[in-house]
Amino acid sequence: MHEKVALVTGGARRVGAGIVRELHTHGWRILLHYRHSQKEADHLAAELNAIRSNSVATCQLDLLQTAHLPALIDAALVNFGRLDALINNASSFYPTPVGQIGEPAWDDLIGSNLKAPLFLAQAAASELTRTQGCIVSIADIHVERPLAGHPVYTIAKAGIVAMTKALARELAPAVRVNAVAPGVNLWPENETWFDAPARERIQATIPLGRTGEPQDIAHAIRFLLEAPYVTGAILPVDGGRSLHL
Repeated sequence: MHEKVALVTGGARRVGAGIVRELHTHGWRILLHYRHSQKEADHLAAELNAIRSNSVATCQLDLLQTAHLPALIDAALVNFGRLDALINNASSFYPTPVGQIGEPAWDDLIGSNLKAPLFLAQAAASELTRTQGCIVSIADIHVERPLAGHPVYTIAKAGIVAMTKALARELAPAVRVNAVAPGVNLWPENETWFDAPARERIQATIPLGRTGEPQDIAHAIRFLLEAPYVTGAILPVDGGRSLHL
């Protein structure tokens, strides 16, 4: 149990909760960020703190409030005295067909998927330099083959790829910066574009024969956290689906 500290954005539910559980199991202390999911965040923190006391703290923040993002870094330092990893997991995802793209959708999708990760990385850079830490963000395999009907989301995730490579160079050698690129990893909630027939068609194109699960992403992130000679990498975690796109 090394007692390093990770900030996981959007860590209360779904993939974020899987990341939190995986890192906690392997000795990390966690600052669990959430926006609206206080009940889920408190429940998960209580569960994990019962396993290892004072190992998880929670912090609420709307990541679109850019000026307040340094408060998350401060919260890690107040609760644990250090920060070793920033996991940019929080994300918005919904369709924006051309002809229906408005500024609110642009601000939300670019803000949550790209702007907040960049400004959080900037806020964390000094402390991560001190601890020789790392940043891992969530990209998407559809950066290379855009998902129909989702241009703004695709643009934001393409920005994450560019950000990862740029920051890997800017923050080297002290801070490593990488990303994972999921394929189908949990179906979107309340997403009418992916009905049952569409899901069956997509799953038929996955060489490993199944939809991804949160632990698949979490395992890949932990690998990148523990790989001392890897930086600027975009690791596909898609069961081989990108081979068919």
